[in-house]
Amino acid sequence: MGYFLRRLSFYLVALLVAATLNFIIPRAMPGDPVTMMFANATTQVTPERIAAMTKLLGFVDGPWYVQYLTYLKSIFSWELGISIKFYPLSVNELLANSVGWSLFLAGSAVVLSFSIASIMGIFAAWRRGSKYDAFVTPGTLIIQAIPQMVIALLAMYTFAIGLKWFPSGYAYTAGTIPDWTSWAFYKDVAYHAVLPLFCATIVQIGGFLVNMRNNMINLLAEDYITMAKGKGLTQNRVVFNYAARNALLPSVTALSMSLGMAIGGQLIIEMIFNYPGLGTVLLNAIHARDYQVLQGQLIIMTLFMLCFNLTADMLYLVLDPRLRKGGK
Repeated sequence: MGYFLRRLSFYLVALLVAATLNFIIPRAMPGDPVTMMFANATTQVTPERIAAMTKLLGFVDGPWYVQYLTYLKSIFSWELGISIKFYPLSVNELLANSVGWSLFLAGSAVVLSFSIASIMGIFAAWRRGSKYDAFVTPGTLIIQAIPQMVIALLAMYTFAIGLKWFPSGYAYTAGTIPDWTSWAFYKDVAYHAVLPLFCATIVQIGGFLVNMRNNMINLLAEDYITMAKGKGLTQNRVVFNYAARNALLPSVTALSMSLGMAIGGQLIIEMIFNYPGLGTVLLNAIHARDYQVLQGQLIIMTLFMLCFNLTADMLYLVLDPRLRKGGK
């Protein structure tokens, strides 16, 4: 319990620091969001209208600390304001419409890449120096070094435009009304997600694989592994019950951080496949100087990052008995 309270206190402080930076960074950007909103207006915009819109959008007058306290109040009440880019849509509605798609795409990609890479890394370490290790390890790193844009464009050109096996964009068939009670709609969503999910997964395998491989190699030299072999235990039991379980401990942190960052969306992949996730929303908000959306999305990303890291700390308690003893 003491371990949990210490970690929770740390993450609460981290949330406050992140919220403060989230307040400062958008306001350091050049440009006035309300002025930009009326930049292309065909009629003359009066100062009174600008002042009214400024108040409506939550850009209060006064010293910075008044704005900061108003900003903190909006976070705790979860009233994130109104979007400038998509006025009069609220930030809550805008992000709610996009966060699910990013979680599905990027979250699935992280889980798939971690699972595949962990298994491949375990065998690469156990067969270190073999042809399998010599091919798989550098091969996945080469793929990871290729920009996501190149992989996404190649996948689209080959499988969507050339072979026409999969659609080239969108989360579901254009014109379809989402029906979350229909199995046909789920199949349509899965069909449209194949290419973006493949691209988002394949570029992450190399990092997870090398991490697991290095962890396994370090553990295979430990005395308890030698003793397990000396007892005549089967190879599978030595690899998975003894070595792989302990090698997963450092990888849990990498997984939790990747899951936390996944909420930001795969920006390039979402743009290429026109996927309705948070990455596209973030890009539009930056161009429009949409402070409300920027702050709301960055807060959501921070919350997910901290929650996944706290989950990783709790998993450490499950996987490592030494922490359980020390945490009592």
